[in-house]
Amino acid sequence: MEKLICDGHTLCYTDHGQGEPIVLLHGFCGSSEYWDLLVPLLSGSHRCIAVDLRGHGHSDAPLGAYSLEQMADDVLKLLDELNLPKVTLLGHSMGGYVTLSFAQRYASRLNGFGLIHSTGYTDTEEGKEKRLKAVSTIQTEGVTAFIDGLIPGLFAPDADQTHPELIQRAKEIGYLTPPQGAAGAALAMRERPDRRDVMSATVLPLLLVAGEYDSVAPPEKVFTVDKPNVTQAVIQGAGHMSMMEAPKELARVILQFMQQTKNA
Repeated sequence: MEKLICDGHTLCYTDHGQGEPIVLLHGFCGSSEYWDLLVPLLSGSHRCIAVDLRGHGHSDAPLGAYSLEQMADDVLKLLDELNLPKVTLLGHSMGGYVTLSFAQRYASRLNGFGLIHSTGYTDTEEGKEKRLKAVSTIQTEGVTAFIDGLIPGLFAPDADQTHPELIQRAKEIGYLTPPQGAAGAALAMRERPDRRDVMSATVLPLLLVAGEYDSVAPPEKVFTVDKPNVTQAVIQGAGHMSMMEAPKELARVILQFMQQTKNA
């Protein structure tokens, strides 16, 4: 992996392929490895940079609460370091929240952006309580127990029968999340504002991807804006993890979207 120092902390990322750059941001308790099945399908025609967000993967996990703005600023520093004036930024779940923060403040650095199984909504009150419960579970029972409870529900309902190896792989990635990183990120998501206005106001190409069986970010929470610059796609048979459940279909959707950003 490649490394960059951001505000005294190490940020790690992978960098594959040549061409128009795509930056991929993973979800909560994931890492750049979430994209391992997708990147080979994109990197034949595009440069794919997959980031380990603050507190996740091989990046440093500072103590205390994080903010999505910090994570977005880490991405900005990475783009500066790599001399990339503009990229297409795609975020999965929590990575989508980071993407919206980035798009709100640094739109001039984007050719386009997208939410993959993510939403512009803020947490409901019930959702905010679940974030605090997650932090409590991580602190009292450990990351392994938390991940074992979290991951199966991210996949389509029959995935434990059809793709148990994918569930296990996602768990193994999650187990490596430092406890303070998981807790800090949970608190960051809890404090995020509603950013549907960023999506409705943007003139940039915007990709919205939902999973047919996603119970975390169902299509009605993903597709909150519909206008000419917005591409909506439902990945059939997938839950919240199409980059693992249906990488070929997700790659097809992304590559078509990249053609639109090129022509925009």
